Amino acid sequence: MFQIAFVAHDRKKDEMVNFVTAYEHVFHGHKLYSTGTTGQRIMAQTKLDIHRFMSGPLGGDQQIGALVAQNELDLIIFLRDPLMAQPHEPDITALLRICDVQGIPVATNIATAEILVKALDRGDFAWRELAHKYKPAGEELK
Repeated sequence: MFQIAFVAHDRKKDEMVNFVTAYEHVFHGHKLYSTGTTGQRIMAQTKLDIHRFMSGPLGGDQQIGALVAQNELDLIIFLRDPLMAQPHEPDITALLRICDVQGIPVATNIATAEILVKALDRGDFAWRELAHKYKPAGEELK
């Protein structure tokens, strides 16, 4: 079982709902998280149970970032809208930064999300083992 988070900017929410609906069978059985409205919309269209945090601008991105910092997430699908300024851009940057620091895979568009979810579906999502293999000597993955 993996722990997966969903985040989508306003103009990407329909795309996220369609994507998660298409791969509902893959996400079933995993522990799922999301920011507020994104999770609400996904749950309205699927039978998935999602732990919802606050809306992104109200702190939801930071709450998901806290899970990353505590090594409690395995994958984030974050459909960003690169053509729209976000009032909480520092929170978004902080979330992406902590994912890079902790080595957490983040899909920021449908193409990357599709690749990661297909790997998950195949049982070919062993990135934590690979991270240990390529970590420099003396450093530990937490």
